[in-house]
Amino acid sequence: MRATLDTNTVISGSLWFGPPHHLLKAAEDDIIELFTTRQLLAELEEVLSRSQFQARLQAANTTVQQVIEEFAEAAEIVVAAEIAPVVIRDPDDDAVIACAVASQSDVIVSGDKDLLDLGSYKNIRILKAVELLNELGL
Repeated sequence: MRATLDTNTVISGSLWFGPPHHLLKAAEDDIIELFTTRQLLAELEEVLSRSQFQARLQAANTTVQQVIEEFAEAAEIVVAAEIAPVVIRDPDDDAVIACAVASQSDVIVSGDKDLLDLGSYKNIRILKAVELLNELGL
């Protein structure tokens, strides 16, 4: 299964041990394939650099750079597709959709309400991490 993870899912999976973490492990075990873009990696760096994540990074014994490098290694980097605006309230979410389109992902995994409210884009389903884990039987 081909999957694009929203930045919030990558952060949650990298710094905590809930369902998003299990998805990252599923990618390590070649159960799913992950995709990202340079733009999404830049967003990941920008968000993780915020002061609110510094204590959690320390508690997880990692750095912003390590999180980015580990995710970039786990995911295939693609060039985002050009798409018309989809998420009017949060145009940054369009970058996730553009990655999923370019990578021909089966699913976008997110905790973002705007994306989840879409339900799907073209034939790409938009699910929470726990929903995908349930589908995979993990």
